Order: sequence, then structure tokens, then C-alpha cells
Amino acid sequence: MDKDALREAVWDRLEDSGEARFPFPPHGRIPNYAGAGDAAARLAETQEWAESAAIKANPDAPQLPVRRRALREGKTVYMAVPRLRDEQCFYELDPARIDDDNLDSAPTVSHVEQYAEKVGPDGLPDIDLVVSGSVAVTESGARIGKGEGFSDLEFAVLRGLGAVSDETTIATTVHEMQVRDDAPDPDAHDVPMDIVVTPERTIRTETPYARPTGIDWSALSDEQVEEMPVLQRLRPE
Repeated sequence: MDKDALREAVWDRLEDSGEARFPFPPHGRIPNYAGAGDAAARLAETQEWAESAAIKANPDAPQLPVRRRALREGKTVYMAVPRLRDEQCFYELDPARIDDDNLDSAPTVSHVEQYAEKVGPDGLPDIDLVVSGSVAVTESGARIGKGEGFSDLEFAVLRGLGAVSDETTIATTVHEMQVRDDAPDPDAHDVPMDIVVTPERTIRTETPYARPTGIDWSALSDEQVEEMPVLQRLRPE
């Protein structure tokens, strides 16, 4: 099954089963699902979570419980500015600068700008844990996103800036229906997952797939580079 067909199959199954949650429909997005909070709690039981102080997370609804939990446990959360369009291309949510009453609203897409500080490439620390959203994922760590490529590009940018390395743990939280055995092998720019967490189990993938070592410039148009200042900075002369 190719990536597009697999996405449609997962979206359809989540919707038809009643396991999809707001926002609706699940199609065309990183789908929210029943039990997302349980998956976040299970991720928080891992050693990698316990040892992390700085987490880069995707902005989607199913990972909102992860972002909230991170802030409540005193971890700093980084989220990319949509489409990396600004010079200061990451939001920094530091719980020390946010009132306890606002920790739940701060990491939502609608409120992040109110509580975050924007930081540029030079303002990023070493990231201890990357949390990605997925449409589908295999037990060996192959991940399928919604098809726009920004999650993989954000990782490549972090790699280019030296904020992540081969040792940085990459995790995703998903519904059991999103764990598939019929996904194609990843492309060279696809970022494999080290840990896959569902509400029912934690999978350590021991992934055989190599993570990208940087930005695949051949996959980017001049227009895309012009729209993202951080790419202009990182592009080789």
C-alpha cells in the first residue's frame, strides 16, 4: 500500500469506528483519537521522558496532552512556527514564565503566541526528546505523516542547527489503529521513530532505518527556501 492509500485507510477506520475525536473529520490532518491522554501518560513513564528537559513537539491535537504534561512537569516545550515562516522560527514555552492556571491553554495552537517567546536558530538548546504526530506508523519505526513534509523538514533543520543528533530520541503517540504492518519503507528524508506509544502499549522499535543527516535540498524549490529564512541561513553556498 502506498502512502496516500495508507493515510486514507487509517483516516477512514478511525472515523468509521468512532475512535476519532475533534477536530473532525480526521482526514487531511494528524488525527485525534480516543485515549490520546492515556498515550501521553504512557510516554511519560519512559526513562527518556524522565531525563528530558527540552522537548520539541508537533502542534496537533492528539499531542496536546503530551505538551500539557511536559509543561506541568517543568519541561520546556518547543513548537515550530507554522511553515517555519519567521526569522525566529520556534515557539519556546517555558513553564517558569507561565502561570500554573495557564499551563493547559499555553500549548494550544490558538493560544501559543500569547504565552510563548519566539526564538531563532541561535536560541535553541539541545533538544532531549522529539515528539512527532503520525497518521500511521509501523512497529519498526516507519512513520507516515499527513503528506506535507514539515515534520521531517523541522527535524532536518534542527539537525542542521546541531540541536538534535543521532542520540536524540524520537517518539510518537498514536491509536492502536494507526500501528500498521503495510507501510512502505521510508524515503531518505523520512524520520524514523524510536518509540511508538499507544494507550495500550509502548513499542521500542529498534528501527533499522537511518535518520536523515540534514536537509534534502534537492526536494526543496527556490520558492520554498525563500519563504523560510532558516533555510536561507542553512543553505550551502
